[in-house]
Amino acid sequence: MRIPDLDLDLLRCFVTVAERGGFTAAGQALGLTQSAVSLKVKRLEEVVQRRVLDRTSRAVVLTRDGETLLAYARRILALNDEAVRRMVAPPVAGRLRLGVADHFVPRNLAPLLARFAQTYPEVRLEVEVGRSHELRAAQERGALDLVLGKRRDGETAGRPIWTEAVIWVAAPDWVAPSGRPLPLAMLPPGCMFRDRALAALARAGMGFEVVYVSASLLGVAAAAQAGFALTVLGRSGLPPGLVEVPGLPPLGTAEMCVFGDAAGQNPLAEPLMRFIRESLDGPELASAA
Repeated sequence: MRIPDLDLDLLRCFVTVAERGGFTAAGQALGLTQSAVSLKVKRLEEVVQRRVLDRTSRAVVLTRDGETLLAYARRILALNDEAVRRMVAPPVAGRLRLGVADHFVPRNLAPLLARFAQTYPEVRLEVEVGRSHELRAAQERGALDLVLGKRRDGETAGRPIWTEAVIWVAAPDWVAPSGRPLPLAMLPPGCMFRDRALAALARAGMGFEVVYVSASLLGVAAAAQAGFALTVLGRSGLPPGLVEVPGLPPLGTAEMCVFGDAAGQNPLAEPLMRFIRESLDGPELASAA
């Protein structure tokens, strides 16, 4: 039996339906009619010999086979787009000094930068990891070209990349001390997560004590992993050895943005932003999306 080839056009249509939640919305995004989108999905189902979408009067939902295919489809399309950019798109070259907030380290940063370097080999990428507000200050001084960091509450600067939940985390066996303030491991003053966590506890009338301070997020995470204290992280940056702690005041969400090049003058800014957005659908950043 000859194994059939998957049509990229059909896969792209299927992924768009899954992401947009329906045939009409997918058709608007792709410039197709609803019936054309439905026909493409039907052809894909014939190729894979599986039903990938359940259509009801209210919604379109993935079947179990559809969930499996969606993961493959995203990877296939991402690799195709990467190859096309490498072979067809105008060459992207130059020096890019990038600041990356340590909330994006270590799990997500290395795979993404490695893929970016492979896709754009003529770009000399220089990366500095640190705290968002310090990196942004460096960018404003001209020491960095772009910064990937958090947008502070109420702020409008920067171009949003993704939004993630902010959560309380601790070691799996951590238990809140009875009759004593909550022990906290935090970054130094000036960190948005720290400010939000302390304010939430204060509003809830819960006692707390900052017992561990580190300028490195890895240091804060290590204190929590050891069971010494409770801390706060973005959900996408949750490292092994830490779990979400329920029952504490909610901390909302944080918006990760690219800061710098507001006028669109840096030719390397848009390729990087596009690369990050596309990577959100890949295995490295699926949890962040």
